[in-house]
Amino acid sequence: MQESCPDAATPVWGLTLTEIHDRYWASRGFQIIRPGGPKPDPDGPELYVLLDEDKLVGFGVRRLLRIMSWMHPRAIRVRLVETESSPYHESVRDDSSGKFIKFVRSYNARQIHSAQLWITPSISYAKIWNESVSGKIASRTLSKEIPTEERVALRVPGRIFKSDVEGSDDFRRWILRAWASPSGVIQGVYQPSPGVWIHETCTIDPNARIIGPVWLGAGHELKSGETVVGPAIIPDLPNQEMVRSEIDWYAVTHSAWRLIPTVRKRPLRPLTKRTFDIVVALMAILVTLPIYPIIMAAIYIDDGRPFFFKHYRQRFGGRSFPCLKFRSMRRDAEEIKKQLQAQNKSDGPQFHMDNDPRLLRIGKFIRKYKIDELPQFFNVLVGHMSIVGPRPSPDTENQYCPSWREARLSVRPGITGLWQVKSQRKPLTDFQEWIRYDLEYVQNNSWRLDIWIMIETVKKIILRS
Repeated sequence: MQESCPDAATPVWGLTLTEIHDRYWASRGFQIIRPGGPKPDPDGPELYVLLDEDKLVGFGVRRLLRIMSWMHPRAIRVRLVETESSPYHESVRDDSSGKFIKFVRSYNARQIHSAQLWITPSISYAKIWNESVSGKIASRTLSKEIPTEERVALRVPGRIFKSDVEGSDDFRRWILRAWASPSGVIQGVYQPSPGVWIHETCTIDPNARIIGPVWLGAGHELKSGETVVGPAIIPDLPNQEMVRSEIDWYAVTHSAWRLIPTVRKRPLRPLTKRTFDIVVALMAILVTLPIYPIIMAAIYIDDGRPFFFKHYRQRFGGRSFPCLKFRSMRRDAEEIKKQLQAQNKSDGPQFHMDNDPRLLRIGKFIRKYKIDELPQFFNVLVGHMSIVGPRPSPDTENQYCPSWREARLSVRPGITGLWQVKSQRKPLTDFQEWIRYDLEYVQNNSWRLDIWIMIETVKKIILRS
């Protein structure tokens, strides 16, 4: 494929580079506020970063957060300083008409750039900045508004970029290294391999190669034998329709599983996870086996045999397996489904509706408390599934969008997962949530996330009304 280098206004994943910069800071709980830009969100960010309209910045925040926590200032006035050291600095000399004269090289040069910004938890100060004509005027206003004893002044090392064509090139190189996981605040992107982020509208042949760091914009197709080599940010194809998602500040600032102490990923993770799956599955089967005859009898009285429903789903590597459940629907459920298709509330290939008439009398109860999924512990025992993982889905659903299929099939599907505990199941968003949360699980797959999902699953089942 032909690579291109986006300027500051060329969209990548439906966003300009300035908007990507702002999403980067949003992923850390900060909202960027500029004069005349988007208004401060009253319900979301932990802090507001008040920035000039033409600046893009990068800097460490630990020291600033400690000061905010200990001293509780109304604002921190930051002088961001970037010092470049190099063996020499080269410039071009020309005459008054612009005609080239010569190159001039200065050795042991040190270039110092600085920029001023404010950090505050106050939305009122953020509004003052947002409604000002320029950052310079807004800074003077805040200096008068905030008493000296209630603000802190700091000199902080960092990176400063202009939002013009020249500055955007430096910013692209920096953001590729600095931002490990854009998926938290940019929907529709996933990571098929380390350092590679792809939009779900892309089609990637299994024999194509992408060598990161690479961000691949929307709508691209990589054919067999094609190669993309980073570092590169490749913009969306022209005229590619994109639905720009709003920032879910609650998800950013209240991701409870991130509060669990980090356990570093280790090479033995697959082995330990499989061992854990076997132990938990055996325990679950031993505990729940006595209720099997009761559920089977209720199904038999209502609709006869079979007791179990076997649906073929895809597992690790795309291989099919029979996913087991207690049968919760009538034997002619598939025929009735065709008549009910107009009432489908899902936005994808799935089928979901309230008060489904195909359910058996016992069906609604065993679905509500997830009892119908108990036989899946046998799937876990033989290696088809894991306790925690993406939702198992059939080949027909996975074909719906091949771009995220390979990522989902890179791990075993789970009895429970991130989608099961976080999905709101709102009409016409269910499929989007399913993909979003499954990809988020694949990208953040870890023991702490597994533990959090299992705790939330138990809480969700027990607290059901």
